[in-house]
Amino acid sequence: MIDFHTHAPAWNDAGWLGGARFGAEEFIAFMDSTGIEQALVLSHDGLFNATPKANDDLAAFVAHHPDRLAGFGTVHPRDAGAAAEVDRMLGTLKLRGLKLHPWLQGFSMHERALDPVCDVLAQRGGILLSHDGTPPYSTAGQIAALARRHPSLPVVLGHGGLHDTWRESLALTVETPNLYLCICGTPPYAAREILAKAPSHKVLFGTDAGLSDRTSQDYAVARVAEIDGWGITDRQRQAMLVDNPRALLGAAR
Repeated sequence: MIDFHTHAPAWNDAGWLGGARFGAEEFIAFMDSTGIEQALVLSHDGLFNATPKANDDLAAFVAHHPDRLAGFGTVHPRDAGAAAEVDRMLGTLKLRGLKLHPWLQGFSMHERALDPVCDVLAQRGGILLSHDGTPPYSTAGQIAALARRHPSLPVVLGHGGLHDTWRESLALTVETPNLYLCICGTPPYAAREILAKAPSHKVLFGTDAGLSDRTSQDYAVARVAEIDGWGITDRQRQAMLVDNPRALLGAAR
């Protein structure tokens, strides 16, 4: 199983999302207990203060287990050096992509400042994962519009629309060639419909681990166990948990 949506710890208490602090070994122990072979680890502190140090800290965290952990850093697209920092993230730091959270970071996905950032990301063979599911600045339509401007860049909807906009996220994933959907916090009834109707190679799964007040990440363990109650086929499960994320990460090398 590959978990496509987890978080680094909040080392600097940068924001209210932070849970228990944990080290790489504790996170690997959580993964082992849950059957997670590899995890995509997203920036936490950088979403509240997008500095090069936040990306350095994330890179150091995933470097403890490069065969198990892949990191996605972040930038604020309005910063003058954002594109250069993306180049450094994927080059020097060996991170695999970029995480954006328009709602927390306070920008619109329609802003043209995103274009040079996405150009560098695509040239470097990276992936863009964006928070979605919380209007007004994190809707699938806005993210899909950016994806259409950058057709060679894989773009992932990080939460599959959550509870309120999952139908929009599903529809846009169907019609946008380079848009993918991660079921993460999406309700079970929506997950079943997404798996039934989305292109079979475009659905991923994430637990949102890293935000728990326990290093054992109990809520993330529960999200993995929840899959058994979805009533999906073995083929759907294999594609979502193994084949699709492996192919996407492999293409991003």
